[in-house]
Amino acid sequence: MGLDEDTIMSKHAPQPISIFDPRIMRPALVDAFRKLDPRALWRNPVMLAVEISSFITLITFVMSLTGASREPAWFTGLVSLWLWLTVIFSTFAEALAEGRGKARAASLRKSRTEVTARRLNKPEFGSPCEVVSATELRKGDCILVEAGELIAGDGDVVAGAALVNEAAVTGESAPVVRESGGDRSAVTGGTKVIANSIIVRISTNPGETFIDRMISLIEGAKRRKTPNEVALEVLLIALTFVFLLVVANMSPLSVYSVKASGQGTPVSLTILVALFVCLAPTTIAALLPAIGIAGMDRLFQKNVIALSGRAIEAAGDVNVLLLDKTGTITLGNREAVAFVPVGEHGEQELAEAALTASLTDETPEGRSVVALAKEKYGLKPEAHPADAENVPFSADTRLSGVNVWGKKYRKGAADSVTAFVRDLGGKAIPADLAGVVDRIARAGATPLVVCRDAEILGVINLKDIVKGGIQERFQQLRQMGIRTVMITGDNPLTAAAIAAEAQVDDFLAQAKPEEKLRLIRENQEAGYMVAMTGDGTNDAPALAQADVAVAMNTGTQPAREAANIIDLDSNPTKLLDIVEIGKQILMTRGNLTTFSISNDVAKYFAIIPAALISIYPQLNALNIMRLASPHSAILSAVIFNAIIIPLLVPLALRGTRYRPMPAQKLLVYNLLVYGLGGIIVPFVGIKGIDLFLGQFI
Repeated sequence: MGLDEDTIMSKHAPQPISIFDPRIMRPALVDAFRKLDPRALWRNPVMLAVEISSFITLITFVMSLTGASREPAWFTGLVSLWLWLTVIFSTFAEALAEGRGKARAASLRKSRTEVTARRLNKPEFGSPCEVVSATELRKGDCILVEAGELIAGDGDVVAGAALVNEAAVTGESAPVVRESGGDRSAVTGGTKVIANSIIVRISTNPGETFIDRMISLIEGAKRRKTPNEVALEVLLIALTFVFLLVVANMSPLSVYSVKASGQGTPVSLTILVALFVCLAPTTIAALLPAIGIAGMDRLFQKNVIALSGRAIEAAGDVNVLLLDKTGTITLGNREAVAFVPVGEHGEQELAEAALTASLTDETPEGRSVVALAKEKYGLKPEAHPADAENVPFSADTRLSGVNVWGKKYRKGAADSVTAFVRDLGGKAIPADLAGVVDRIARAGATPLVVCRDAEILGVINLKDIVKGGIQERFQQLRQMGIRTVMITGDNPLTAAAIAAEAQVDDFLAQAKPEEKLRLIRENQEAGYMVAMTGDGTNDAPALAQADVAVAMNTGTQPAREAANIIDLDSNPTKLLDIVEIGKQILMTRGNLTTFSISNDVAKYFAIIPAALISIYPQLNALNIMRLASPHSAILSAVIFNAIIIPLLVPLALRGTRYRPMPAQKLLVYNLLVYGLGGIIVPFVGIKGIDLFLGQFI
């Protein structure tokens, strides 16, 4: 093309966004303070309780300045400060996670440049047109897009083929072919045609384009809570309520103990509030929103858009994966690689008939037949007479061809061509036809039989090309406990050969849309979580039924609308990344919950002896960390409880690493790392803070 593709695409491709990018950090800090509004914080009840506690200690601090509090003003003031920081760190973590989504949304908005379009009266090249603004286009309008022009809206190619730069959407540096007559007809508004011309039928109204949906989806603030997240939040609220009751009962208990023993002082309100905040599961409550938002953002970094958080988490539990063969496991464009004559006919004669039958076939397979006849046999296509009759392929006849020069040329499935020949009165079916068809099918290719009137000339060998590296990806899925099933409309022999080459676990041949639907329902009734990937209109019903439905961005509009996850790169093995991120979200949430609850063990040994030691001197035996003083112990616990949140933010945003292993081993591993770690880290942290404070207190 005379173009440097990397140069053309690189300036449009999305660049990685770091969480420490100032463009994210500064707005996130501002948003963190905005989220302190109780009307915004009520969605996180645990942190709302911490904010109320911060208000209480702030009031107590003001009272201590007037001498109305038993605790020193410096102590009450520092406790109040660190409780406020605890809330701010929580809102900052959520704002930081949302910030990356907003930054990506902003970069996508830039791609929605206001463009004009040439709206056609008819979906035909040469049809009269009018120039209109892209905002004036409506669903069903047809537009002409030529080389160097932006596609004004989402739609499907209805005529022509072109090379399209989709870097603004997918980030891919290589241009892709978009053409009519197949499952690679969908185009996205804002992408650019590099070569040739196409006619696009608009499939959306303004404001409903794919990029509009992408922007709304990656804005973290609009993310809905998933069922697992809601369940965990209920648990956290229950734990918080239990600790609130415990702390509330400590006040009258300490008053009674002082009166009964005649020594010590009742536990102050500041200490009770500090104890409540330290024992409440603040760590996981602070990071919970960030974990889910960051999971969707990590998915977007893989060039995958999830329509809901529920879909990502469901992906983490998938154990059956159904994949459409064409365009998913194979490259999608079957290529003619050989002409195999049968009976007394020769290759040249077969090539000429195949060429004639394919001249009006605009599918990739038809064009590959013409190309093979030209390259291998030097045949030059002849223009058909004006009265030539084109016979397009249909699902009923499973044939295509042309009626020209008084003869009927057809190509199609072996049984369909045989039936066509017999209907014309032909009785002598070549004896070697069945063997040739069987041999080609067993090799994983598609046999396309060619006839001229009532005479079968031979077979075209259409080769399905399995995508490179797909076997390794299926092996990884197998290690994760996911069974792969290939779905295809091919005959069982061809399907078996492709399945063996791709190394899938099972296959369904000659599958119709209702059979795909039945297979998904059977697996779901058996208790399996089913994922489906596809790109064709015939995949739409199955995609709508599956628990996790991944549509290829190169696929048709019905397929994309039926899915709950869209892969912008149109790489079917991307499901491996989707599953890993789904498992990462579940694991990260579980690991940080374990860590947060384990933290309480060290806080018991720090803050409870400090709170009650004046009443019960014997509790000094529990001061195993040998903290300097009650005030230092309580303040150290409060400070550690606050600073552990920003320290864990990178882990919450990045997610814990998924390791393919049995569930029991994974549980033991996580308990050892995050359970035991959650006990040890606070002991070290609180003691370190106490040693530092000892220099000033």
